[in-house]
Amino acid sequence: MLEHVTDRLRFLGAFLAHPRQVGAVLPTSRAAVRDMLDMADVPGADLVVELGAGTGAQTQEILARLRPGARLITMEIDPRLAKLLDERFDDPRVQVVCDSAENLEAHLGDARADVVVSALPYTSLEPGLRKRILDVVPRAMAPGGTTVVIQYSPLLLPELRKRFTTVQWRITPWNVPPAFLYSCRQD
Repeated sequence: MLEHVTDRLRFLGAFLAHPRQVGAVLPTSRAAVRDMLDMADVPGADLVVELGAGTGAQTQEILARLRPGARLITMEIDPRLAKLLDERFDDPRVQVVCDSAENLEAHLGDARADVVVSALPYTSLEPGLRKRILDVVPRAMAPGGTTVVIQYSPLLLPELRKRFTTVQWRITPWNVPPAFLYSCRQD
């Protein structure tokens, strides 16, 4: 329980320091994370990439679903949160990267992600940065891969439809505020 409260305070501190990077005052709820991850085949993935890991709300659930021998590259731009993630998730499947998601390809090498999980605050990002990140995600995906995205408004839907051939979405009320969940694929 204390860790949960501490995470909320860390997340709030990161939001106050960089509101456009963090985009929310509280971490995503576990129920919303589960709903989002249900929209992708995390257990069948060889490589999962997480963009905007924060305090690890998604990371923990991804690891619970990730099979032995699979890999998770989790990206977080805030150095304090990246350090927290590195300390918290002592798991050989996890690689914590402290960098902007726009540089994702530099950290993949020849690998491609079967699943990309994104909790980035796209609508609060500077438009050029938002475009660069959204453009890199489809290139980082393996054939047949899925990108799942959580947002707090439907404004991202047209941008996703420009980049992916199939975009499914739903709303999860199990979050404050209720969240829009997107599952994106290239057919």
